[in-house]
Amino acid sequence: MGNETVSNDLATGSEVLEQVAVKRWSAQGISDARDMVAVETPIVLEYNGISHAVMLASPADLEDFALGFSLTEGILQQASDLYECEVVPQPDGMLVQMRIAAERFMLLKDKRRSMTGRTGCGICGAESLEQAIRQPAPVTHHHKISAALLFAGMQSMQQNQIMQQSSGATHAAAWMQPDGKITCVREDVGRHNALDKLIGAMVSTEQDFSQGALLITSRASYEMVQKSAAMGIGIIAAISAPTSLAIKCAEQSGVTLAGFVKRDTHVIYAHASRLTTT
Repeated sequence: MGNETVSNDLATGSEVLEQVAVKRWSAQGISDARDMVAVETPIVLEYNGISHAVMLASPADLEDFALGFSLTEGILQQASDLYECEVVPQPDGMLVQMRIAAERFMLLKDKRRSMTGRTGCGICGAESLEQAIRQPAPVTHHHKISAALLFAGMQSMQQNQIMQQSSGATHAAAWMQPDGKITCVREDVGRHNALDKLIGAMVSTEQDFSQGALLITSRASYEMVQKSAAMGIGIIAAISAPTSLAIKCAEQSGVTLAGFVKRDTHVIYAHASRLTTT
C-alpha cells in the first residue's frame, strides 16, 4: 500500500477558488458582498506533442487527472506507460504535456484517425455504438463492506471536501478502505474529472482497487461506472441516483452499485451481495 493522500493540496487556493463581487438578496433587502466560487478552466491534454483533448476542469491535481484520464480512457494500459508529465500554465488555461510509450502513442494516433474527439464522458466523438458503449472486463473479486461503513464514509468524505465547503460548486470522489477509513479524496467542478483525479492519485501511490469502495457525490452515470469497472473497482456508492445504462454496465461488469446513500438508507441496483448489514 502506498502513501495515504486523503485530500488534495489547496495551498495554492487562489488557483482553484476565486472571490467575486455579488449582490446578495434576502428578506432584509439587497447588500453588496463577496462570494467564493470554484475556478473552471480549459485543460489541454497533450500526448507526445499532439493535443488530444481539451477538458473544462478545476486546475488542481492535474498530474493525477492526466494519469487517471489516460487509464480510464484506454490511452494507457498501466502507469508505467506514462514517462513524463508536466503542467504548463497558459494565458487562458493549463497545458498538460505527457510523454507516453511509443506503442501506446501509435494506438492513440490510429484511434484519432477514426474519431473526431473524446471527452471525459467517453461518448463524444464516438462514431459507432461499439465505440460509445465500451464494456470493461468483469470485476471478479467479492470482498464485502457493511452498509454502516458506507454511511460513515459518506460523512467523512464530505468533511474533506474543502473546495465544496468554500464554493458549493464541486463534486468529489473518495476511496474508502474496508475498515471505513477514507484514504483519498479528489474534487473537481466535473464529476468525471474528480473520479479520474482520484484514480490517478491511487495508481500513483499504488493503492489497491480490489479492497474498498468508491464514494461519489454525483449521480452514478454510465461513464462513472465504466471508468470504475475498467480499474477493477467492485463497489460504487453514490449520493444520488444511477441511470439505466449505468445499472446495465454495473450488472454486466460485476460491480456493486448503490445509490441514494445517505444516513441509514441506500438503494442497491446491482450485485447486492457485497454489502452486508453487519
